[in-house]
Amino acid sequence: QVQLVESGGGLVQAGGSLRLSCAASGRAINSYAMGWFRQAPGKEREFVATIAGTGAVKSYAGSVKGRFAISRDNAANTVYLQMNSLKPEDTAVYYCAASSSTWGPRLLKGYEYWGQGTQVTVSS
Repeated sequence: QVQLVESGGGLVQAGGSLRLSCAASGRAINSYAMGWFRQAPGKEREFVATIAGTGAVKSYAGSVKGRFAISRDNAANTVYLQMNSLKPEDTAVYYCAASSSTWGPRLLKGYEYWGQGTQVTVSS
């Protein structure tokens, strides 16, 4: 079992930045691809970014590419999401997830473990 706890969410003005953290426990995550997803009110949960276990391969949703950066510190068993140039449409609950796949999938069903989420609100 892998337990995931997100932190770092909050209220920020448009154009601002936030850094989300996802702390894992229970198992070392170096063999897991890790992903970030988000869910806005009234919408389905959607893919944001993913990173392979080694950190060598990263993938982003088109809506965040160039603004968000996913990274990981396997020694600390933690994954990060640096979010810059935030927009009101980035407002959502952000979830961290772990996948036993080699490469991080973009589909929700590709992930076995999920955190409880952290709220990000971007004001205009």
